[in-house]
Amino acid sequence: MTDGIILAGGYSSRLGKNKMNVLFRNKPVILHTIAQMKAVCENVYLVTGFYHDEIKRLVKDLDDINVIYNANYAQGMFSSIKHGVMYVQNNFFIIPGDYPLVCSETYNKLKLGTKAIRVPSFSFKLGHPIYFDLSYKEKILKTKVNDLKSFRNQYDFEIINVNDSGILFDIDTLEDLKKLKMEE
Repeated sequence: MTDGIILAGGYSSRLGKNKMNVLFRNKPVILHTIAQMKAVCENVYLVTGFYHDEIKRLVKDLDDINVIYNANYAQGMFSSIKHGVMYVQNNFFIIPGDYPLVCSETYNKLKLGTKAIRVPSFSFKLGHPIYFDLSYKEKILKTKVNDLKSFRNQYDFEIINVNDSGILFDIDTLEDLKKLKMEE
């Protein structure tokens, strides 16, 4: 079994509006990220924060998603990671909610790796989601490091080459939105 954590707690300040609610292929971005993760994970934890009520409404019809409010979302993304990790009971993936183009095949390929931390790579660039063995749960919860990349880089991790440019694409700016619209 595998769990998944989707991070959706931020302000979307660079975009100026809730990026999880941006429409892509007639659905909010967050629903695409959830669908790809649900295809390979038994338990999905959606960690919210600033836009909690709005995101909760977006997923109200998905009764197999665990929506978790991170009251400490103002402390940054790693606080949401820690909050989500508290709930996992299996090996797990972590992905920001604004990665709607990641293919479920990428998750499956990461599952086939051998190291306890696995990171996808496309065109020699590392992306998301990141796979963690359950043994890293306590390490994440206890770390003083404040970002996922720094945490990951403390350990030996496996790079898994994938044919999925979606692992590199997130939505932060209006320019990113224009690129996303070109994918429709």
